[in-house]
Amino acid sequence: MLILGVTGSFGTGKTTVCQIFKELGAEVIDADKISHNILEKGDIQNQVKELFNLSLQQSAQEFRSQIAQIAFKDRKSIKKLEKILHPLIIKEIKEKISQAKEEIVVVDAPLLIETGLDKIVDKLIVVSASLERQISRGQKENFSHKEVLERIECQIPLSEKLKQTDFIIDNDGEIEKTKEQVKEIYKLCEAKPQPKASPEVSPRN
Repeated sequence: MLILGVTGSFGTGKTTVCQIFKELGAEVIDADKISHNILEKGDIQNQVKELFNLSLQQSAQEFRSQIAQIAFKDRKSIKKLEKILHPLIIKEIKEKISQAKEEIVVVDAPLLIETGLDKIVDKLIVVSASLERQISRGQKENFSHKEVLERIECQIPLSEKLKQTDFIIDNDGEIEKTKEQVKEIYKLCEAKPQPKASPEVSPRN
């Protein structure tokens, strides 16, 4: 089994990249989905609501929306929330990896490096895009310009992530170009032993 970690910054399009990996045959573990599922558990919800003094009579969607509004505006709040959620998310990701059936497993996590999950993957892939494209994608998802920037600022700068990666996927252009890059990386990871990467997708020095 080969474990690939896919990360990026808000709006770079890592979910699209992971979907392409899935179509190629990889098993994808989505950290955001795991997080949402954990937040739907009654005991965790109550713990978080108590932490932020929220109403106990909220729907799951209202709850996640309010949590996001609070957390992304206050770094201290984010840290408090992460202290509750991250150990649970990391535990479930590790369990899903141990149960995976495919030879290539992709861990899709926006905070892959921040949480230390990069230490358990074999190859780190960073999806990049221009700030203009990130903002545009965020606005298409009904986030305001300010909200997009708040989310970007809460993560390790993309420039720093790019220094640590094995592969970079430039997702600033057409989807077909992105697909070509993903397919090239997938082929390299399928090969046994792995050949050196081509210049277009080569690991950093």
